[in-house]
Amino acid sequence: MCFKIVGDIVGVETIAVGNAIREAARLRKFYGAGRWRKRKGAATVRLPDGTIWRAEVHWYEASGIGKKEFKIKRFLE
Repeated sequence: MCFKIVGDIVGVETIAVGNAIREAARLRKFYGAGRWRKRKGAATVRLPDGTIWRAEVHWYEASGIGKKEFKIKRFLE
């Protein structure tokens, strides 16, 4: 799903680290080696039709590589 994060991500939590991430091998192959973490938080997002929603977003992150592959898990409110 295409969307844009508007503002900050709040309530950030780490869900999984290293080999506990199912996609760890793929992430290393595409983006490079790093200490990969799967994280989640709440953010305001703008959808392609222009509507703005509060949503729980998940992404993968590694230091030196950055945040990759954002996805909306559910809408809040």
